[in-house]
Amino acid sequence: MPPVKDDDLNISPYKSPVEQRNKYPTEAENHYIHAATSDNTRRTYQGAIKRFIKWGGLLPANKSSLVNYLTAHAAELNPRTLSIHMTAISQWHQTQQIDDPTSHPDVRKTLKGIHKTHGKPKQKAKALRLEHLATMLKHLDTQPDSAKIRRDKALLLIGFFGAFRRSELVAIEFGHLIFEPEGLIISIEKSKTDQLSEGIQRAIPMNEEFPDCCPVKALHQWLEMAEISQGAVFRGISRWGKIMDKPLYAGSISDILKSLAAQAGLDFAPELSAHSFRRGLSTSASRENVDFGLIKQQGGWKNDDMVRGYIEEGRLLEENPAHALFESLKNF
Repeated sequence: MPPVKDDDLNISPYKSPVEQRNKYPTEAENHYIHAATSDNTRRTYQGAIKRFIKWGGLLPANKSSLVNYLTAHAAELNPRTLSIHMTAISQWHQTQQIDDPTSHPDVRKTLKGIHKTHGKPKQKAKALRLEHLATMLKHLDTQPDSAKIRRDKALLLIGFFGAFRRSELVAIEFGHLIFEPEGLIISIEKSKTDQLSEGIQRAIPMNEEFPDCCPVKALHQWLEMAEISQGAVFRGISRWGKIMDKPLYAGSISDILKSLAAQAGLDFAPELSAHSFRRGLSTSASRENVDFGLIKQQGGWKNDDMVRGYIEEGRLLEENPAHALFESLKNF
């Protein structure tokens, strides 16, 4: 068998007969093939392939090795993680134009059995509701003015009312901001649901009635103090208050949110993550009877079921048949 090394998805230079006849893709072809897969997905697949090889798996793989791999990790890894590993291995075989062993019935049945035996509900981030946001803003307003306070307030308000993902927040640059008399439009050049990079826009109106809770005003105040006129909008700040040139690390958004929630006295702070912005916006807007289409548009969701799921979860206690039964108890 040829030696093993990295390639676009994966790890092996094995070439199918078709690829051998066609020799190697041109530099331009490789560029576009590479661009078809997001960086996050590529890293996830590469990690899965490397783990399979480190365990002792060989590529190309066969049905028996995959069943053994799944069985060996059934109690150790989340079934959803193992499903991702099988998808990565499947993609490797498809890329190499080799028969895909992950489609074998024994592999599928093994994975299904693992899901039934070890599967657990997916842990979801707690929604950051409007009242939670207000509590955190009140806490920030009691603190001495500083670059960090201004950045965090702008981050909270823009993240919530824009229903941004963490990757979108850290990717916002000054050049993406369009200030209008009525508010702010943020252009997003690339998003999770915009893999073709067609670009999307997120509009955030001014809150003239309550300026202390206005996301546009908060962003202006942060940009003014940080003297940002180009480059990343949300940046790291050192312990000495120095504002960095580089954008915040995406993973730090959740840490900032949890820290602010804890400081504000919210006991569920550990349950929050960057995704709490999106869940919170959809939940809070639905409770105010905002039109479904507007909620979907603001969050840039492509899937109706995803939005409905967030809304339904947020109204489980409000729209509940038990309320009618409580009223009926009065008759007994």
